Amino acid sequence: MGDVVWRPGDQKPRPPLLEGDAYRPDILEIIEKTIDELSPALRELSQDILAHPELKFGRKKQGFVVQRHYLLETAWVATYIHGQGGPVLGVNSEMDALPGIGHACGHNLIGIAGVAIACAAKAAMQKLGIDGKVILLGTPGEEGGFGKVELWEKGAYEEMDVCLMCHPAPGPPYSVSLSSCLAMVKLRVDFVGHTAHAGLSPWEGQNALDAAVLAYTSIGLLRQQTKPTHRIHGIFEGKDWAPNSHWFVRAPTTNEALETTERVKACFEAAAIATGCKVTVAVLSLGNELVQNSVLGEELADVVCKKYGTVDYEWGIASASTDFRSISLFSVTLTLVPVMPGLHPGFSIPSVPNGGNHTPAFTEAASTMEAHEACLDVSKALAAVGMRVLTDKTFLSKASLVKSAFEEAKRARSN
Repeated sequence: MGDVVWRPGDQKPRPPLLEGDAYRPDILEIIEKTIDELSPALRELSQDILAHPELKFGRKKQGFVVQRHYLLETAWVATYIHGQGGPVLGVNSEMDALPGIGHACGHNLIGIAGVAIACAAKAAMQKLGIDGKVILLGTPGEEGGFGKVELWEKGAYEEMDVCLMCHPAPGPPYSVSLSSCLAMVKLRVDFVGHTAHAGLSPWEGQNALDAAVLAYTSIGLLRQQTKPTHRIHGIFEGKDWAPNSHWFVRAPTTNEALETTERVKACFEAAAIATGCKVTVAVLSLGNELVQNSVLGEELADVVCKKYGTVDYEWGIASASTDFRSISLFSVTLTLVPVMPGLHPGFSIPSVPNGGNHTPAFTEAASTMEAHEACLDVSKALAAVGMRVLTDKTFLSKASLVKSAFEEAKRARSN
């Protein structure tokens, strides 16, 4: 793996690029020029977000109209309209951090990528007289909060024809990943026992902590019989003498995650019986796997491979989860329904061994100039995809291309 993953100080050259032009070289030229000119300002913004992990930014800049506290207290939206009518391009800028370790998932880079994509699209629309609308959405609460789902339910994505974003992760040098992510079920488990004096009459009690520990141990053993692509992990908490825990079950598909969740629930129930305690298991949230829209993905791959690097289908956030998955695929009574065309590529940045996402080392990795430059490359490619959405009616057509891609993904999952 060490020979494959991009490490700090690597001097590996950019891989050979494919020959030929990407769609509308005149648009791509404007995109590249705009983002290159904005690079110092974007770098300053990225470092500012890193230094202030709870930063809430939203001002009228670059000709966008910005609304703060948009539908959620810490969400915001920036919009730009050119001409009349035309498609609507949506872009996400994540900005939330992790307690104690800051932007250890690189959301400072995601934040500036959204700004770069939106500003590049605006510049091309202005210079070439392209009608349409750009909506840049500042999305809080990705880290465990399902912020995008809340915004979806409140109508934030209603106008968008497509939605784009990206996410940094370890991976090969100069690589953009079109992998999926894991579906996830989040559980809250409460064991209730009966108090007793531990020295005087312990036989009168039922120990809820024993039940929680027994369930934890049982799940540790259960992992031996789960597929290597599945993940089960939990944390203990406690309040007023009562232990409770939060558990996460992940798998490549929603159905697999739900099946494994039933096996995990059996561990809680068995622990309650063994200790004489009561248990309640609540499903707090269900997030589907990420469905990369194949039409948008193929266009991104074409631009990346001709201009910036390579594309893979196994790195990125393949073994993690994101609330963007529920924008690309949503579960209604456990039936998977395509929501809207979405694209959420990963992009590699240099990282140290054992220093991937959600580590202090990744916070440092996300602050480097190499990470900044990789972020701008994927932003240029995504802006090019967005501009094809705004200028090519056939490309956008849900009936002939995008909708059929959705239906194809839906059929594959139902099988």
